[in-house]
Amino acid sequence: MSNKQYSSAPEMFIDPTATYQAIIEMESGGEVLIELLAKEVPVTVNNFVFLAQEGYYDGITFHRVIPGFMAQTGDPTGTGSGGPGYSFDNEFHPDARHDKPGVVSMANRGVVNGLGTNGSQFFITYTETSYLDGLNPDGSQKPCGMPGTSCHSVFGRVLSGMEVVNAISERDPSTGATKGDVIKTIRIEGTDAAT
Repeated sequence: MSNKQYSSAPEMFIDPTATYQAIIEMESGGEVLIELLAKEVPVTVNNFVFLAQEGYYDGITFHRVIPGFMAQTGDPTGTGSGGPGYSFDNEFHPDARHDKPGVVSMANRGVVNGLGTNGSQFFITYTETSYLDGLNPDGSQKPCGMPGTSCHSVFGRVLSGMEVVNAISERDPSTGATKGDVIKTIRIEGTDAAT
């Protein structure tokens, strides 16, 4: 497992018009195929693709798993407080919402001092969680800087392997005596994944 740290978010290197998919390979076997929404949220997908191709997620656990809600990963420390050394702003699109199970979205600490706190952590939903959307139903922006307001950037959808997600072990990082289920690696494929 790597705990690489970076001084800033990656420069844009993906092609937002290209098609990208991510394959999460679990150490215990099984794969989750995810459609990445590069056209809708290019900055967020760019960040995820960069970290995946750097091997950042290799060996990281699903540290926070709440049945009926979501499975969260992307923290090398396994505590819920780790990250890549930088953060970046939220990115929302009306066609990228928490509208069903299998939505892949950025975990964050909210908006702090007017800035987003996205980094490497993300989660996969087990159910519809529209209250996590950064946009209201009419498409207007939620007041994400207001305390208690949840705003999370959706950047992917599970295409296959939801049974693997559903089988991830329940875990609370504050009381978890055992390590969470481990990601072996995340592969990126697509029309422009070689760059």
